[in-house]
Amino acid sequence: MTGPNPHIKHPIAMHPRVGFLKPLVTAPNIEIGDFTYYDDPEGPDKFAEKCVLHHYPFIGDRLIIGRFCAIAEGARFIMNGANHAMSGFSTYPFNIFGHGWEEGFDPETWSKEIRGDTVVGNDVWIGMDAVIMPGVNIGHGAIVAAKSVVTHDVPPYAIVAGNAAKVVKMRFDEFTVRRLLKAAWWDWPVDKISRNLDAIRGADISKLEAAV
Repeated sequence: MTGPNPHIKHPIAMHPRVGFLKPLVTAPNIEIGDFTYYDDPEGPDKFAEKCVLHHYPFIGDRLIIGRFCAIAEGARFIMNGANHAMSGFSTYPFNIFGHGWEEGFDPETWSKEIRGDTVVGNDVWIGMDAVIMPGVNIGHGAIVAAKSVVTHDVPPYAIVAGNAAKVVKMRFDEFTVRRLLKAAWWDWPVDKISRNLDAIRGADISKLEAAV
């Protein structure tokens, strides 16, 4: 077994709604790992336009998504360009409309609201219509339930749900999570992953560690 080609945009024959995102997304401020896919009945080709919102290059924030992630239809990543200055009495962005309203605007009041890069780890499942807010870090192996609004960092191998999303369950005990993070199977060469699929998709941590 060699596995699918991660550079093919539509890897499932007769099923164009699924696409590997790395070859589909060319924006320099978006970084996506091999085999991460987006599933949308309208097709995955417009992922950057439909799902990554308010992402302006001049701000400098990045969306970083790891390998082997599954992203369901309607997931949205809200980036820092959506933020408004909140230090004054009004949050209205008078300055962007010009005609004199830009005079006296202090850019520092807006830059204070920038929360940094949004980072999704490896082997993360993001459910339908989930919303990821700016600057959030989602750990490896986490699951984001459908329609969740993620406003804070998500621990590795946690399941989060709700608005605002909270940890409802850990997928594995703390000791097993540490061992999984150390094994880091997603960083293995593809041929090694292919040879050890039973260990990766199984539930025997010792078997997975033996493959390391």
